[in-house]
Amino acid sequence: MPSYEYICRKCGKKFTLVMTISEHESKKVRCPKCSSLKVEQQFHSFFAVTSKKS
Repeated sequence: MPSYEYICRKCGKKFTLVMTISEHESKKVRCPKCSSLKVEQQFHSFFAVTSKKS
């Protein structure tokens, strides 16, 4: 499952949630520290490690 990074605009807490894509589209995300709904998704890069095939 994908992980999504957020930052709370009220208290400044950064946190990560693991959820399905459908949950991400429909779920209201709350800050785990202050329970605020004023959260913003943080976009980050990632890389995948694959095996070489000869």
